[in-house]
Amino acid sequence: MLTKRGYPVFLTRDINKARAWLRKNARGSQQTGVLVTKVAARFKPQAVHVLGQGDENAVHWFLEDKTDIRSSNYLEDAATEIQVQGLELDYACVLWDADMRYEDNGWGYYKFNGKVKWNPEKNEESKKYMLNAYRVLLTRARQGFVICVPEGNSRLNAEGFPEDQTRLPEFYDGTYNYLKSLGINEL
Repeated sequence: MLTKRGYPVFLTRDINKARAWLRKNARGSQQTGVLVTKVAARFKPQAVHVLGQGDENAVHWFLEDKTDIRSSNYLEDAATEIQVQGLELDYACVLWDADMRYEDNGWGYYKFNGKVKWNPEKNEESKKYMLNAYRVLLTRARQGFVICVPEGNSRLNAEGFPEDQTRLPEFYDGTYNYLKSLGINEL
C-alpha cells in the first residue's frame, strides 16, 4: 500500500472492491463517495450514475446521512470535479474513465461524442482543464482513497466485433499499468 504518514492509496479494476473498501474504512459519521470527471461518459455499466450539474443534487449528495439514498455514502451516484471543488470526503473512490488515458508514455485526452466514439481532444485549454479535473478529484479525500480504473469490455458479439466499442480494454489498461508502476498497490 502506498501511504504517506498513514494515508492509504489503493488501485483496483473492480468498482465493487472499491465500494467494499470505502464501507470498511468509514466509521461513524465519516463520509465516502465516488468521484468522476464531468466529461466521464461510460459508467452506467459500472452501476454508477453521474449526478446532474444542478446544485440541489450536490447538496443532497453531501449533506444527507447514510440512511438517504441520495447520500454520497450509498456509492451509487458520483459527483464531478465541479461539484466537489473546495469540499472534502473522508474516503473517496476516483473512478477513472477513458477521457484521460496514459498511452505511449504520456497522457492522451478524449471527449466522448455521445454515441459510439471517443474523439481525441485537440484544444490545449480543454486538455489543461481535464488534467486539472483529475487533480481536483485526487485531492478530495481526507483519510485515503482508491482509484478504480475499469477493465473495459473485451467481449465480442456474434459477428466478431467488439460488444461495446466505447469501453475497449486498451482505453483503460495503459492508465492502470502506469498508476501501478508508481507503486500504488492493488486492493
